[in-house]
Amino acid sequence: MKKLSLTVNDRAVDIEVEARTLLVELLRGGLGLTGTHVGCDTSQCGACTVLLDGRAVKSCSVLALQAAGRRVTTIEGLAQGGELHPVQDAFIACHGLQCGFCTPGMIMNAVELLNEERDPSPARIAHALEGNLCRCTGYVHIVESVQLAARKLGEAAR
Repeated sequence: MKKLSLTVNDRAVDIEVEARTLLVELLRGGLGLTGTHVGCDTSQCGACTVLLDGRAVKSCSVLALQAAGRRVTTIEGLAQGGELHPVQDAFIACHGLQCGFCTPGMIMNAVELLNEERDPSPARIAHALEGNLCRCTGYVHIVESVQLAARKLGEAAR
């Protein structure tokens, strides 16, 4: 067992993990943050996407120990003061989710995109989300959700 210190959703965490523990396993099993989903176990579907120091990563392909001293944000950590993050809000408003299984990963990738680029084109949004698979939709509502979130974030920045 190895001691691990990191910050998860703005909370300091000190925990012991096996060297082979994946970040997704730590989040779900060790910390009870089940919004991060395990879909494929092969880093293909993106359902396990979280932000690691602000960058979207597939947590099924990151060892927990690689997050030592770093900042992890999960879907549970996006809401602030009881208010949903604008991307979460937009996914609800535009029906950017169906069954919801892929939604946390889609949202986390969209948050990274919108942190880098305030007004992405639909093609840019589709490109940014291409590592996330949804079996329920044709992605139209997902792209519309990200566009709405971009507008909301732009309005808030003014």
